[in-house]
Amino acid sequence: MRLFALNYARPAEQLEVSAPYSYDSGLQLNVLRDGRLAAHDYALLRELGATTSTAGSKTHFDD
Repeated sequence: MRLFALNYARPAEQLEVSAPYSYDSGLQLNVLRDGRLAAHDYALLRELGATTSTAGSKTHFDD
């Protein structure tokens, strides 16, 4: 028997997004290409709304 929801389930669409920052595992923070903290770039925060990454949930048990 096939579950009803599987008849309508579709994979989530993967969007091509390139963030102007990357995760630094040593600092455990997002940093810009020039080494500054992404959270300190207020223009970037206004444009994007946040500088989120999935790294925290991969490295900490209590997230």
